[in-house]
Amino acid sequence: MYKRQPLDGTKEFIKRNGEFTVNIAWVNHSVPVMGVIYLPVKQELYFAEESIGAYKLSNVTSRGNASLDELIASATRLPSVTERGKFVIVASRSHLTPETEAYIEEMKRQHSEVELISSGSSIKICLVAEGKADVYPRFASTMEWDTAAGHAIARAAGLEVYQAGKEEPLCYNKENLLNPWFVVEPKQMK
Repeated sequence: MYKRQPLDGTKEFIKRNGEFTVNIAWVNHSVPVMGVIYLPVKQELYFAEESIGAYKLSNVTSRGNASLDELIASATRLPSVTERGKFVIVASRSHLTPETEAYIEEMKRQHSEVELISSGSSIKICLVAEGKADVYPRFASTMEWDTAAGHAIARAAGLEVYQAGKEEPLCYNKENLLNPWFVVEPKQMK
């Protein structure tokens, strides 16, 4: 468990565009096994644990003492969207680098129709986990606390967060908490 501020998307919070999240993760032996991401403005909750799967709950105002079974019964299992007809890339609204732009251009050469969604914070990982996007490339700096909750949700939804250019997932609780560049995509793409 991290002892850091769980607010992700500080720039989006300051801009008041609603694209910030509260992230909580449990990491066991360098692997994120449980994650919770809450979008306060949209009142959406994403949650996952590796043995039960990944879920999204909408219109969350207060659940009081709801049990996990009650939350799951009210939620949608992820991924919930399976077919779109085009290849969808989600990228950072505030950290679009030349490397990310080059990746997007390469995807445009590989796929006949490509759509780009720009978003803030860990919402990007959730969009891929939900099935609304095919891939999220991140070629800019992030810290472990920015990605651990989303990584757990992605893993439980059948995805992986791979180090860019490698077939190795991100690992956590390193001495240096800075993440390497990464790509969120389905496991079968590797």
